[in-house]
Amino acid sequence: MQLKESPMNQERPAYKRILLKLSGEALMGDDHFGINRDTIVRMVDEVAEVTRLGVEVAVVIGGGNIFRGVAGGSVGMDRATADYMGMLATVMNALALGDTMNKAGLIARVMSAIGIEQVVEPYVRPKALQYLEEGKVVIFAAGTGNPFFTTDTAAALRGAEIGAEIVLKATKVDGVYTADPKKDPLATRYTTISFDDAMRQNLGIMDAAAFALCRDQKLPIKVFSIFKHGALKRVVMGEDEGTLVHV
Repeated sequence: MQLKESPMNQERPAYKRILLKLSGEALMGDDHFGINRDTIVRMVDEVAEVTRLGVEVAVVIGGGNIFRGVAGGSVGMDRATADYMGMLATVMNALALGDTMNKAGLIARVMSAIGIEQVVEPYVRPKALQYLEEGKVVIFAAGTGNPFFTTDTAAALRGAEIGAEIVLKATKVDGVYTADPKKDPLATRYTTISFDDAMRQNLGIMDAAAFALCRDQKLPIKVFSIFKHGALKRVVMGEDEGTLVHV
């Protein structure tokens, strides 16, 4: 007698541990700055869906949605000072994201690369690994903790540190194209592309430091649209969603 395959066996994710890179701008929705409540709730629902598959999720979040509101005042400011302001913006986003996750039934832990112990706990790698193994979502705030480095670099660094199998770069477009699809109707999406080819074509997937770190660590990157419903789950399941950048 043939046994019927269980739903659990039917949904087997392609990755056990992922690093999700969210831009601060992604939290704005259609607003000009700040955090759009409906948008952050929808993103959390997408994350919750993949955690139910047993996937361990870590998140690095940017701060552009908050920092752009004060960017005018940073003109002429010392670069390091402006960067620290940006790091604090990521902490605010991380707190909002963590709170939304906890209200949705997930258990989230925010860890900051700069010390703000009264607000969030400091980033300690063994503790982050413990949280992930316990099924908690870990949100890394404050970038790398150093000026002159982007949150893309933080995503590459944390992804390598925690042993993530892939960095998922969530954007407003559904992958990497041969040209700007808004300007060129003949532009086509790459399903996969190598690090070397992406560098030769100057596709600008991540900043140079982040891209080089992922390439050196043989850590693949998947670029996809966070605004497509169910896209995160399709990526985690290994389906044809977005663009895979690989060695």
